Amino acid sequence: MGCFPTYAGLLAPGRFCSVRALSAREVHEVLEFSREQVISAVASEVGVLGAVLDRLEEQEVWAPTRCEPWDVAALAVHTVGAVVRVADALKERVPEGGGGVVSAVGYYSPDVRFSVEVDAARVGSALLVARRRSDAGEPARVLTEHWGRLEPCLWAEPGDRVVVTRHGDRMLLTDFLVTRVLELTVHGLDLADALGRDPWASSEALGVATRLLFCSADPVALEHVLPGLWEDRRTALSAVRAVTGRVREPDDAGLAEELREAGVRFLALGG
Repeated sequence: MGCFPTYAGLLAPGRFCSVRALSAREVHEVLEFSREQVISAVASEVGVLGAVLDRLEEQEVWAPTRCEPWDVAALAVHTVGAVVRVADALKERVPEGGGGVVSAVGYYSPDVRFSVEVDAARVGSALLVARRRSDAGEPARVLTEHWGRLEPCLWAEPGDRVVVTRHGDRMLLTDFLVTRVLELTVHGLDLADALGRDPWASSEALGVATRLLFCSADPVALEHVLPGLWEDRRTALSAVRAVTGRVREPDDAGLAEELREAGVRFLALGG
């Protein structure tokens, strides 16, 4: 589909959904995820998101989102672009002798990727593509068609496959897919809230997202603040909302500060 390259230029939450960033020296903690676990998490989110977007009415795509100035149409373009970008990363030539790789945590470094200029281009691109869409269901078709081609490629890649992101990061493919799970999870919350729907995040995606977001915390302190985080879906959703600036319930307003005190380091999800 001709709009793939434009959709692919859009990734990472925009600065309009920002939270406190890690310092540059705090972003190198490495997490290990299995390729099977991460592909399954992406697939589950793609499946539900595609179904939601495919059923949108034209009047719904004009609904505002918390990621201003994006409406549902623009946020859908941005979210689909996060998945499309994986194919582009696979096509990029990986320079030999390029040094180490960036972890999924390190990907969310507060550097030039979240500068005013980069954010402006990212936000503007999504708005432009959304305005040019043929109908409300176009992002769903792009997502479904692209994922149908991409998923078999992901299973075929070796476990140590390295890709280069548009920011120049050398990453293990599995770790880059972890960042795609987080994108789909948090922007799924944004879209669900804007549309007045219940959150659709899958247990697979929540499991990956919570491991990424809470890897730095002291397990005992974290369990004290959020008992049942790893078993209870509602608790996990509240926790993800708290550390990504998406709190809705008044009772959760102070949760972010409690999590900081428990040692949670908030990733740079926007500049």
